[in-house]
Amino acid sequence: MNKLISIIIPVKNGAKYLKETVDGIKKQNMNVEILVVDDASTDNTAELAESLGCQVIKHSVNKGPVIAKNTALKIAKGDYVMFHDADDVMNPGTLQKLYDELENNSSISALMAKVKDFFSPELSEEEKKRTVLRPDAYYGLFTGSVLMKKSIFDEIGLFNEGVTAGEIIDWQSRMQAHGLEIKKVDFVATNRRIHDSNFGKTQQKTEFKDYASLLRAKFKR
Repeated sequence: MNKLISIIIPVKNGAKYLKETVDGIKKQNMNVEILVVDDASTDNTAELAESLGCQVIKHSVNKGPVIAKNTALKIAKGDYVMFHDADDVMNPGTLQKLYDELENNSSISALMAKVKDFFSPELSEEEKKRTVLRPDAYYGLFTGSVLMKKSIFDEIGLFNEGVTAGEIIDWQSRMQAHGLEIKKVDFVATNRRIHDSNFGKTQQKTEFKDYASLLRAKFKR
């Protein structure tokens, strides 16, 4: 049997798309545990996740996705870890490709594949016109596209809980500082759903502030 992969899903009020997300992970037919960190949802996210066979960890108050990731990392049992948004959809065969690459190359600590944006079907044509959709697949999104060895967190530590978003910048910087290799692989791992309440839209001002702060810290290092 393949080594265990911990799929970590931080989510608040994500019941609308969660089943499609979890189904995409289960269809990978890999040895996985799905850890859903319910970040004080007011809908039935936790109950739905449990009914889908996920392990659910509940926050009584909203703490944000960065702290939610750390919450799950502290209990994750997998040799490998992937973070995944609760509204995106993984492509068939993604985990097998990433797993095989990591297993067969001991010098690599993490693999980064591409993601591709898609409009959620319920968006109206008017809403689509107001939203910029990247036409091509791209690197740089943390969730759903990066498989990593869990052991790296013993070396670099958990995520910086002082930021709301943009933790990938700090993570990559610390990986580099510790001499840990991140390899890019040229295929689309996951489809990123664009809808009317994406975290990146609702937290845009805070996200830009966090990016700037993290970049300054990176340059100092």
